[in-house]
Amino acid sequence: MELSFLNPLYEHPGAWASAYVDLSRPDEDMDHRRHLTAEAVSRRLREQGADEATCRAVYEAVEALRHAAEPYGRAVFARDGKVVLQVPLTQAPPDGLVHWGTLPHVTPLLDLAGEDPVSLVAYIDRTGADFELRGAVLREDAGHVTGSRQWPVHRAKTSDWSERHFQLKVESTWEHNAREIAAALTDRQARTGADLLILCGQERECRSVREQLPQQVRDRAVEAAHGVGGRLLPEEVEDIRARHVRERILAEVDRYRAARTPDEEQRTAAVEGVPQLVGAAREHRLAELLIRPDGPDTHREVWIGEDPDQLAARRRELGKIGEQQAWPARADDALVRAAVVTDAPVVSLTPVLQDTGDDITAGGLGALLRWK
Repeated sequence: MELSFLNPLYEHPGAWASAYVDLSRPDEDMDHRRHLTAEAVSRRLREQGADEATCRAVYEAVEALRHAAEPYGRAVFARDGKVVLQVPLTQAPPDGLVHWGTLPHVTPLLDLAGEDPVSLVAYIDRTGADFELRGAVLREDAGHVTGSRQWPVHRAKTSDWSERHFQLKVESTWEHNAREIAAALTDRQARTGADLLILCGQERECRSVREQLPQQVRDRAVEAAHGVGGRLLPEEVEDIRARHVRERILAEVDRYRAARTPDEEQRTAAVEGVPQLVGAAREHRLAELLIRPDGPDTHREVWIGEDPDQLAARRRELGKIGEQQAWPARADDALVRAAVVTDAPVVSLTPVLQDTGDDITAGGLGALLRWK
């Protein structure tokens, strides 16, 4: 998951309030229930030691969501009496996910707002295609393309030799329109930044369009069943998107496992365990951070300074690198901060635990490394 949008959270040191608010139950009691949620969140922050100005800022932000139409929820991050960032969620959070600490508690975002590939769905027939964008909270029309050749598009049933010319014109029309659909699909992928292309239609039509796509776009494309009434049900799209996410993460797991094997110089391109990860983060060597959010090491205490690369497994180690001020923090939040400011992606292993078990990384934390 690309987390550059979290950079505002790391521009100023200081204690942070992090609150994950469930907005997934719209009913006649919604207004009152969300008001109670605002009160409960501010109360929990106060109980954890948050200052009154920050408690008030979070209360007002959550209270403002009483009539929000978001289907899942919102993450709210605040410090020093101001809300710095709000993030829409793509899954409903558990109750009571409120944290006051040295760093913003962002690890839950990996599962609650992460791995939401923007999907460009193309409903293809022999004359053109309809496009739509789909995501966890996104569904919007993305236009239509009509092939410039509209006749003939259907094969004749007869196999008489006199129909050969007609059949060739049908084939020519199909191929011509497939090229135009592929060109339009390529253009929309570039403009929308879609991570995944879903081709929906008859098998031959989808295959013809896919073969006309440039290789870098073709690699993002999958073919789907025709759907109900020519359209994919929401759960069908979600299944395709979830499968795409699992396959991508499994590929990263394979890279990580291979990188743990020493090379000829007995060097490895991956590390696991808090001390090794902290050392790699100090040296700006995190290439990709892998996290199992419920792993035992994620909430292990580490020590941090003001700068993201000032972190250590033990407090006295910060003094050795010249940092005089030190604060305790969760290991996962400290490592995510180090990853974000060095543009290293962070991957949650939650979607693939059923495929791989929970032994991918020791304690739930691991990383692929950059070479010095």
